[in-house]
Amino acid sequence: MAYLQSMPKSETIKLREKHLGAACQLFFRSSPLKIVRGIAQYMYDETGERYLDCINNVAHVGHCHPHVVEAGRNQMSLISTNNRYLHDELVILAKRLVKTMPEPLSVCFFVNSGSEANDLALRLARVHTKRKDVITLDHAYHGHLTSMIDVSPYKLNLPGGPEKPEWVHVAPVPDVYRGKYTYPKHSQSEEELGKMYADEVGRICKYISDKNGGVCAFIAESLQSCGGQIIPPDRYLKRVFEYVREADGVCIADEVQVGFGRAGTHMWAFETQDVVPDIVTMGKPMGNGHPVAAVITTPEIAKSFADTGVEYFNTYGGNPVSCAIANAVLDVIEEERLLERAQRVGNHLLTRCEKLKHKHRLIGDVRGRGLFVGVELVTDRETRTPATAEAKHIVNRMREEKILISRDGPDSNVLKFKPPMVFSTQDADRLVDTLDRVMAELDGSIPLTNIKLEVLVTSLDETSSTTDSMLQSNMAQSVKAIKYGTILNAAGEQLNLVCDLT
Repeated sequence: MAYLQSMPKSETIKLREKHLGAACQLFFRSSPLKIVRGIAQYMYDETGERYLDCINNVAHVGHCHPHVVEAGRNQMSLISTNNRYLHDELVILAKRLVKTMPEPLSVCFFVNSGSEANDLALRLARVHTKRKDVITLDHAYHGHLTSMIDVSPYKLNLPGGPEKPEWVHVAPVPDVYRGKYTYPKHSQSEEELGKMYADEVGRICKYISDKNGGVCAFIAESLQSCGGQIIPPDRYLKRVFEYVREADGVCIADEVQVGFGRAGTHMWAFETQDVVPDIVTMGKPMGNGHPVAAVITTPEIAKSFADTGVEYFNTYGGNPVSCAIANAVLDVIEEERLLERAQRVGNHLLTRCEKLKHKHRLIGDVRGRGLFVGVELVTDRETRTPATAEAKHIVNRMREEKILISRDGPDSNVLKFKPPMVFSTQDADRLVDTLDRVMAELDGSIPLTNIKLEVLVTSLDETSSTTDSMLQSNMAQSVKAIKYGTILNAAGEQLNLVCDLT
């Protein structure tokens, strides 16, 4: 077929290993996918094999949506220049975005990525407050720039991660399943749990105010993604914003991963908490795969920035091609009523995952809003011990079933579903039905003869030369059909199964 790339996959891997930094990692590292084409909620590899994409929240309105492709192609054939020249696509996009925002959010700055947007948001906050101290949430991720790594415990907490700066203050993530305050241990009231978590931010605000006179900013994703698909409890952000503003700080809502209707009920996820931020950042889905992002703030904060006398210029930010593509994305969201779809399909997916929880004890918690869903896996529901190895195994098995999912959270035990917004109820059914069958394999309901051994092996720690991680997890239950034998791990080392698991 014409779309298939001519270079063999093995050659692609060799060139990547030779010329790309080792820190740039792949999905399925032992056997990576080579994706050459996409359409709607599907991606295709070099052999023409089709995969259901359940994790790509960048291709927001579907891979290669014809209207988006046409808009980019048409504008590219005319001109692409910087925003120091007048062009209509820029001001039309700004007007449309502001129309979706509550007052007084009405001033736009255009950049190229979510990382840039969050960096600019922090700069705006510092100029406006003339302070430096920032409050962030544990396990948060706000981008790859140095300034954003500083406020991203998701990276700071890693072995070898940079040291947290003194001006960064980390509050507990409002995770009512695994966090500092949980349901039902600390309270059976979601609002009360929200108050407990918000009070943690309040205490930090008081500490900063007593020491340095006030807070610069509080930054948080409206729904935390990398932290494990966290849905904050009722009124959490409302109380947090009150504390931050009492300390003269500004409130930044990071909508880079969860904005543009993914929550279903609202265009922006912060609206689900009935709050109005001082600064909103957006990116990823805004260009459906094209690099475009934005910051929207109040006239007051924008004036503080302008009053410095330092011009803000971004070479590619707000260029005509990027703006035309972003306008096309907004067209599709409106015309195809994707918010309604996210709510309808998301509710169906959540309901089916909840039913799956009653069937498989491996599932400890199901949470989500719209097409932003997390399924947390545990080896024991009482202790809530993370089922990290099992989660890795399931991701690999789902790939074998031609369904792409991923896992996240501090323990890498949360299956996350953030599909393109064109995802259907039939897609949700296929996802859950397949997940049900794969989990049944781990329950021991299906003999190992129905599981490919190489997938089981790649689900183990690829650097391990023992079977400890396998024997100490529930995955051992899925190998009842084997009493003795030898298999190889990803490094080619022998793993000897010399125990009776029946």
